[in-house]
Amino acid sequence: MLDMDLIRKDREAVATALAKRLDPAEVSRALDEIQRLDQERRALISAIDGERQRRKADARAYAQAKRAGVEPEVATPEAGRKQLADLESELDEVQARLRTSMSELPNLPADDVVPGGKEANRVVKTFREPPAIEKVRDHVELSRMLGLVDHERGVKLGGSGFWMYTGLGARLEWALISWFIDEHVRAGYEFLLPPHLLLDTAGFAAGQFPKFYDDVYHLDRESAPRGQFLLPTAETAILGAYQDEILETAALPLKRFAYTPCYRREAAGSHSDERGTVRGHQFNKVEIFQFTLPEQADAALEEMVAHAERLVEKLGLHYQRSLLSAGDASASMRKTLDIEVWMPSTGKYKEVSSVSWAGDYQARRAAIRYREPGGKQTRFVHTLNGSALATSRLFPAILEQFQQPDGSVLLPEVLQARLGTDRLTPR
Repeated sequence: MLDMDLIRKDREAVATALAKRLDPAEVSRALDEIQRLDQERRALISAIDGERQRRKADARAYAQAKRAGVEPEVATPEAGRKQLADLESELDEVQARLRTSMSELPNLPADDVVPGGKEANRVVKTFREPPAIEKVRDHVELSRMLGLVDHERGVKLGGSGFWMYTGLGARLEWALISWFIDEHVRAGYEFLLPPHLLLDTAGFAAGQFPKFYDDVYHLDRESAPRGQFLLPTAETAILGAYQDEILETAALPLKRFAYTPCYRREAAGSHSDERGTVRGHQFNKVEIFQFTLPEQADAALEEMVAHAERLVEKLGLHYQRSLLSAGDASASMRKTLDIEVWMPSTGKYKEVSSVSWAGDYQARRAAIRYREPGGKQTRFVHTLNGSALATSRLFPAILEQFQQPDGSVLLPEVLQARLGTDRLTPR
């Protein structure tokens, strides 16, 4: 969440930044309410401190009177307990409301992030030209011809929005994941295999709750009294694993990555450009993550984007990099760069990686800090995350961009040894 001190000291700057994402009137109302609650909280803290001091003074006077054998002129120590308890209860309520209001504010977009939605996204890089294909087959047709994905049995097993990789399709999917793992280890990231069921606290820490609470699959409260859900991305798990910790400054940047399936309740694709494996309720993804000092964040973002792009380039795919506008980026992120591969069948690009910088927004929610050498004060780390990569869109991009007139598909060179062949051939 945002820094309350920043809102107090420079409300205008906060309001200007938030207006890139929200209606200015909505921003004004939200900040008015937050500042009102903050003032009420501080007044209650002052009143509680005053009441405690008064009670201490009264207790001393009461004890002195008793020792002197005279009737105390002040009330018994028990008399002020209810008043103090009432003030503390009121403070707890105000602090809870303030925390809720603060948690609903999105992050402040970076200076170079423009307002607007998808229409304001800006392409900042392209790699190679789109392949020239005379007669384009889409990935659904190709995957059926090649026996790679069984959509019908996937629906039979999980319902709409699910599929099942088969034969060389399952091996291609696994080859991509295992190759990503090798590349990330080589780049200095430590491999994690986290639980797929997370506590609700992890969803709050990542900034997904409360706003996107209904977008994930939750266990019922009888089965999970503390609240548990199926992770929508390994970002949530990696961040959540370090909640409430003070990280060693010398160890920063801390580089981690994880492979997990991702589970999301979003509607499965029905449009022509979201058929097949492009959008569904379960898909595989490898996620890279960094915890950094504030001054390391810019370099970390550049390094992560370059690393994710190298993977797509080694696969030989045509792609573009886009700087997302404030309205199209995740509410938790200050800045997001998308890597989007070309889909010949639709003539559109699809995102296979989002690399984002959250500043200290997530770290504040998760209480992840570092202590400067020789100092007692702690500061919040900065967090960055990126898909590297999501396979459910990479898989169809490989099929479509490398398809041949006879229906076969040439395999990227980096995957050929893992699959024992240089092409996929119709059965």
